[in-house]
Amino acid sequence: MSTRPAFPDSSNSSAAAAAAHAAHNGAAGSLGPGFGSLRAAGAAFGPARMGSSRPSRPAQLDPAVADGLAGGMDPQALSEMSHLSAAALLDRVRHSEDPAVVERVLTLVETVGVDEIAELWSDAEPDSLPGVLWRLYMLRTWMRSNRDSIAHLWRLGEPVATTASAIAGVDQAPSEDDIVRLADSILSGAFVGDFAVALDRAAAFTDVVALGLRVEARRMVTRAEANGAFSSDADEKAVRTKAARLMHTAGSLMATAKDFQHGANLWRRGRLE
Repeated sequence: MSTRPAFPDSSNSSAAAAAAHAAHNGAAGSLGPGFGSLRAAGAAFGPARMGSSRPSRPAQLDPAVADGLAGGMDPQALSEMSHLSAAALLDRVRHSEDPAVVERVLTLVETVGVDEIAELWSDAEPDSLPGVLWRLYMLRTWMRSNRDSIAHLWRLGEPVATTASAIAGVDQAPSEDDIVRLADSILSGAFVGDFAVALDRAAAFTDVVALGLRVEARRMVTRAEANGAFSSDADEKAVRTKAARLMHTAGSLMATAKDFQHGANLWRRGRLE
């Protein structure tokens, strides 16, 4: 059974999905010259050449598979299309010298819509290429939509720079703009740089933010106790319930960080498909 990436303020398949859906204006067309919609991604993005260390996949999907997606597909066919589209998308960008192609892929959620991407990738296993790409796209959208709170959580989780800062590529006290630049840098690095390194960065970043949430949860209870906010059992329950939710979200984020790290290990072994 697949697991979904869990980010704070989640109300859909992921927190980022909810944020992106709110901004989605219904545009679900092509990605530009040479790109078809994600519904026909297997044929539009061209052959998937993942390198000699990775088994090759068919260059195109059966047209019937793409046509059937709109009306509901057989789970096996949808899984096949999920893997084919992810591999073809990654391959197309890596073999392109056009910066505009990278930009279009980077903003896929905004231009195509999160629902289109979710239909293909959201149910993919976390140790698969489509599952990892889905998490990377959702991480970027979540970071951009919650830049102020994430900058605060990073400072709580990483008050002094450690190896996590070096791996993620984050300053000790990042600003909101730094978070936005980092979000784009991690995702673009997956397409034009070392894919495993991009996943390492995503894992390190997510892990620190999870730690920041845990620190915030503990501080919330401590502040309430110090300020005498527990004037009744109901008040105490409300504060502790909110803190418990933060701790739960932190645990989910830590699980997502492990998904990223596992994906990096699989990629280095030529086994992420």
